[in-house]
This record gives sequence, C-alpha cells and structure tokens, in this order.
Amino acid sequence: MKDIKVLGTGCANCRNTVKLIEEVAAEKGVAITLSKVEDLPEIMKYGVMSTPGVVVDGKVVHAGGIPDRAKISSWL
Repeated sequence: MKDIKVLGTGCANCRNTVKLIEEVAAEKGVAITLSKVEDLPEIMKYGVMSTPGVVVDGKVVHAGGIPDRAKISSWL
C-alpha cells in the first residue's frame, strides 16, 4: 500500500490534487493511504516551497501545480 501525503494549505489546487490522486488510484485499483498536510511548519520539513506538494512513501515526488494523471499513475 502506498502512503501518499498532499502538502498544502487548503487552496483549490491542493484539493484538486487530492481528488485526482483518489481517482487515479481507484482507476488502477491501487490501495493507498492518502492524507493532507496543512500545517506550514510540517510542510517546510519536506523542503517544499510551492504547493501543492506530493510525498509518496516519504519521498517528495512533486511540488507546485496540479500533477497530470500520467505522472500520478507513475507514482502508483
């Protein structure tokens, strides 16, 4: 099971990223745990300066802007 965190303060892009990850995981039949990190000091611990950021299994894989479906699919 993939552990995925979306880093962001709650902007529309962050919410859309969460929704898109859920959709792609469901389409691929991949089990994930998805959490949202909105605490700024916690986000800074990952070194992400532009949101949304995405962390998969403890590794930052994306920062800034909504990732496309192909990119999300490659993480899964």
